[in-house]
Amino acid sequence: MEEKQENQEQQTSQEQQDQKEQQTSQEQQDRKEQQARQEKREERKANWNIKPYLAIGLTAFIVIFLSMVAFFLIYRYHGLMDNWRLLLGILQPIIIGFVIAYLVNPIVKWEEKYLLRWFLKRAKKERKARKAARAISVAGALIFVAVILAVLLNMVIPELYSSIERMVIQLPRQVETFITWFEGYITSDSQVSTHLEQILNRIIAIFEDWARTDFLPQTRTLLTSLTSGVISVVRVLLNIIVGVIVSVYVLMSKETFEGQAKKMVYALLPAKQGNVFIEVARKSNHIFSGFISGMILDAAIVSVFCFIGMSLFKMPYAVLVSVIVGVTNVIPFFGPYIGAIPSTILIMLASPIQGLYFLIFIIVLQQVDGNVIAPKILGDSTGLSSFWVIFATLIGGGFFGFMGMVLGVPVFATFYYLAQKLLAYILRKKGLPQETTAYTELTGINLSTNRPDYTKTPEPEKKRKRKG
Repeated sequence: MEEKQENQEQQTSQEQQDQKEQQTSQEQQDRKEQQARQEKREERKANWNIKPYLAIGLTAFIVIFLSMVAFFLIYRYHGLMDNWRLLLGILQPIIIGFVIAYLVNPIVKWEEKYLLRWFLKRAKKERKARKAARAISVAGALIFVAVILAVLLNMVIPELYSSIERMVIQLPRQVETFITWFEGYITSDSQVSTHLEQILNRIIAIFEDWARTDFLPQTRTLLTSLTSGVISVVRVLLNIIVGVIVSVYVLMSKETFEGQAKKMVYALLPAKQGNVFIEVARKSNHIFSGFISGMILDAAIVSVFCFIGMSLFKMPYAVLVSVIVGVTNVIPFFGPYIGAIPSTILIMLASPIQGLYFLIFIIVLQQVDGNVIAPKILGDSTGLSSFWVIFATLIGGGFFGFMGMVLGVPVFATFYYLAQKLLAYILRKKGLPQETTAYTELTGINLSTNRPDYTKTPEPEKKRKRKG
């Protein structure tokens, strides 16, 4: 019995000792964990990063700043536009110079390609050869454009003067013939005579009221506007002269300007975004240069064909009408109609029958141009369908007039290209097809496979199944 009690006491004491050891180890473990947490807190304090908080603060500041700028632009819109027009007026010679340089640059490149070979064979230093070739190319291109403009103006201005003179001489006779016919028609029908007399009396009353209330008080304003118009024309001519000088400097140092622009892009943007920006700029230049040069060449061809056709049919105002048709043909889609309507009226005043012949001739010429000449010259330089061409022309003309109708298509084509690239990137990230034809018969996206569901199998997939 005593041995059993001793064993139990030993066992009890052993258990108590084990419990003490466990408690001690638990306390040690708790102290270690507490110490580890304390060390982590100290480490966090030591490694505290302010960048995320700065990013949040900077984002909030930018949002607030942009909101204030948007409010200011809306609230002070008219004053801002006045300042913007003032700035454009000051920078007009620079803008004209860059436009001239951009339009003349293809001629400069073509001339320089052949001149540089000749100079490199004869010059001792390559730098001097390139400089001489560039200078002669720029001068030759500007002289070529000046000669073309001088020839056109020499052809158009005398023809325009003779046309106006002819109209002034023939107009009284045509009016007299119309009055004689009108009087004979009135005397033959008394009821029609009464109605026409009432209409004429009303028109005369409206004209007298307009002359008394509007025209006479505004005569001084019209004279002032005429004087300011002459001053504006002189100012524009001076700006064009300065613009030509600016274009010479731009063309002579175009590589330097290009390098400075690229340096600025990569300084302000990361390399990846900089590459995207340069690619978009290169594509925009391709669209604009191809479209503008193609439209100018197409307009020149149409103008020449119009002059040849009118000369063969012995129609009046051949040179004047050909220039009008050629200039308006630069406007996509609507240009042929804009030029044909006043030209038809002008020819009909001289000869109604020839005016009808001209209308038939210009319709045939525009059909040949739209289906044969223009596609061969322009090709697919813009990548736009007919609907988007009409849309871009209407929007550009509505906001910016004639220049908007001319440049609306290449500007919209650039935005269309950007939208295509952005949509393709988003669809590629989502693992969806990028072709438009893949969505024609689409009914939805299968959520389990992330693939499109179709009402019927698209043509490419049918072909694949047949081949398989």
